[in-house]
Amino acid sequence: MDERERNEQGMKVRRAVLGDEHVNRAQASMTAFNHDFQDLITRYAWGEIWARPALPRHTRSLLTLAMMVALNREEEFKMHVRAAFNNGVTREQVEEVLLQTGIYCGLPAANSAFNWAQQVFAAIDKSNELEP
Repeated sequence: MDERERNEQGMKVRRAVLGDEHVNRAQASMTAFNHDFQDLITRYAWGEIWARPALPRHTRSLLTLAMMVALNREEEFKMHVRAAFNNGVTREQVEEVLLQTGIYCGLPAANSAFNWAQQVFAAIDKSNELEP
């Protein structure tokens, strides 16, 4: 697969996981300064790693959530909580991941992640209430 094909595959996976709205915002905010970085993310993270068949996207979502807690990456964590639902992850499974991170990443990290997840859930619930 050449780089153009990897980018195309990555964009398909990225849109499937994160949703068109998120990807469209990222594309709209692309500049000459961050263009190469966005291309790298699309080709490498989404076209190379997330596209690998050995782990289902559901599992990759759960792993990503745990790693974002360990790294204390609030914005990425919130983005991936939303994305996890596109991969069939349930709130109960998010809770289980966060309980486990409490043991392996520390209780303060898990406590923050529980708060962040609740913020995402509230926003999702609110947007669902607004839909007809």
